[in-house]
Amino acid sequence: MNVIETTPELRSFCDTLRGQPFVTVDTEFMREKTYWPILCLIQVAASDAEAIIDPLADGIDLAPLLDILGDESVIKVFHAARQDVEIFVQLMGRPPTPLFDTQVAAMACGFGDQVGYEPLMRALLGAKIDKGSRFTDWSRRPLSEKQLAYALSDVTHLRDAYPILARKLDKDGRREWVAEEMAALVDPALYRTEPDEAWRRLKLRNVRPAEIGAVMKLAEWREREAQTRDVPRGRIVKDEAIFEIARMKPQSTEELARARSLPNGTERSKFGAAILSAVKDGSAIPRDDLPRIERNPNRAPPPPDVVDMLKVVLKRQCERHDVAPRLVASAADLEAMALDPQADIPARKGWRREVFGEPAEKVMRGEIGMRLVSGKLELVEI
Repeated sequence: MNVIETTPELRSFCDTLRGQPFVTVDTEFMREKTYWPILCLIQVAASDAEAIIDPLADGIDLAPLLDILGDESVIKVFHAARQDVEIFVQLMGRPPTPLFDTQVAAMACGFGDQVGYEPLMRALLGAKIDKGSRFTDWSRRPLSEKQLAYALSDVTHLRDAYPILARKLDKDGRREWVAEEMAALVDPALYRTEPDEAWRRLKLRNVRPAEIGAVMKLAEWREREAQTRDVPRGRIVKDEAIFEIARMKPQSTEELARARSLPNGTERSKFGAAILSAVKDGSAIPRDDLPRIERNPNRAPPPPDVVDMLKVVLKRQCERHDVAPRLVASAADLEAMALDPQADIPARKGWRREVFGEPAEKVMRGEIGMRLVSGKLELVEI
């Protein structure tokens, strides 16, 4: 088993990767108790090379690998790439490009919604993967041969699966479908963790306008604190605490002590002083300077019958085109379209419009109906 623990070894391995059309990449990391993921292993494979890289080894410099990941002539193949890409954004300052996500490609090839690695490899290669080492402490050393074999198999199977998916995409004319998704996946904004933008992660549907400033400043304080202490956000305060405090707008430790979502004694701690300061700062933001929270202008839920009808159309169209429904339209898309057939949503643009958006519009306009033909649902012009 080729486990790389020194910079010279890594440099030599990366020399074998140069000029390769693609490399497959996976990581093992831990973040249950931290804000930032702890990178424990990096697995890489190409047509005639494969290795496990130990980023926890003393003195190892990952620069040779990061150069490969930044090489625009080499396609980087991941499965369910987002969390892996987040790690490399922290190391490189940008996502690895060009990128190919086999989970997204599988959705475009009719393998279902967000198909997992093991079932996809079984479907494409007939591979059987021992998942016994899946939930393990990857930070402990030494790692067993079983753990290392499991980790490496994640990229060796991927190396064989990628050409199959790529050929199918080309055969079906769907390479551009996946390219659209990859463009979104390598958008640096997807991985930014700026504290002053942290409020955007929260569900603000029930937040009143007078509370928004406090929510924003509380979320900003929590994000900075979590990053500085390297602990999960919920270890600082939970989301429900932010909303409760924003409603209460406490101005003293005595008032803050009444918050049911905070542990006893928080009001007397450094957190208590910081919370009161955040509430004060947020409450002082002029109303005109606060962001407008998007709400349903109709103040009524989308018509459930229309949503159900659109779900039927979506299912039928996706079965016909052999593509995963989740890749075509989200639940939010269907609700928006039920309220407004001309809604500005992804499902009405590009290839999605051809697959689903246009037929759905015609059904809503009464130009197309549905009927059963030999037990199958068909769309027919009226």
